[in-house]
Amino acid sequence: MIKIDPQKKIKIVKGFKNKRILVLGDLMMDKYIWGDVSRISPEAPIPVVVAKNDTSCLGGAGNVGHNLQSLGAFPILTGVVGKDKEGDWIRKTVADNRGIFVSKTRPTTVKTRIIAHHQHIVRVDMEEKKPISPQLMDKVYRFIQQEKFDSLIISDYNKGLVTDSLLQKVLSFAQQEKIPVCVDPKVEHFLSFSPVTLITPNHLEAERMVHHACFTDQDVEKAGDAIFSKISTKHIILKRGEQGLSVFERGKKALHVPTLAKEVYDVTGAGDTVIAVSSLALLAGASIQEAALLANIAAGVVVGKLGTATLTSDELIAALQA
Repeated sequence: MIKIDPQKKIKIVKGFKNKRILVLGDLMMDKYIWGDVSRISPEAPIPVVVAKNDTSCLGGAGNVGHNLQSLGAFPILTGVVGKDKEGDWIRKTVADNRGIFVSKTRPTTVKTRIIAHHQHIVRVDMEEKKPISPQLMDKVYRFIQQEKFDSLIISDYNKGLVTDSLLQKVLSFAQQEKIPVCVDPKVEHFLSFSPVTLITPNHLEAERMVHHACFTDQDVEKAGDAIFSKISTKHIILKRGEQGLSVFERGKKALHVPTLAKEVYDVTGAGDTVIAVSSLALLAGASIQEAALLANIAAGVVVGKLGTATLTSDELIAALQA
């Protein structure tokens, strides 16, 4: 296991402050209905949840931006929402909505989770997954060209914003401008994420990318080699759930990092935390191994919170010192 000097850890986290990160991805509202279960429905063998209250927060690429902001960085979100109250809520909630464009023909993606007694009962999704219109795609790309930012995060949830044609333009622009690109991918666009700086698939996505199991360390190392052979990326962080992370750098031995989560209440958004922290750490001068260790610690904090969660730089520093 790689060790980081305690003072260097803190220096890296303090280096997150005011970094400008453009987040391109699928914007969502995560809605939670909180309640209690006291009986089973007479209509079907399902629990009846008596709702007590509901809350909403940014989801998808919006949660990546929320993580970045919570950690002291300055996120610039670009994506598409519907002409509806949920889209209005997202545009009013983010710090900078200049890059959020409104579609009259598709709804805002909303994930509604029903929670009772700290248990996730069911999730209901409202979404439109077809690609956005060429006109909206042009607006998104022009916005990216005109902005000044230190790094680009692509947060792909396969809801229609990230397309092969948009990726070709955006990645070519980033390469020309020497802007690092970090990607939280979906399998459907895997081969188009090239060239990039970092890609962070989870083990299930990696299995579909390389067509074999990704459970043992040996499986995962084989998957890392296969991903390097298929796309141009400097680094890979493969998220393995309760088994932690595996980190790859071309020409170097893989590093396997066990999870540090003490209690797991909810894994929702943990991948958003990993991409946010690792991207910021690389900008702040960390190696990919150091970035992954910090991301692993951060993910261990957020999965101990219920709902779509973030953490602050102070919380991360406290966790580093624990």
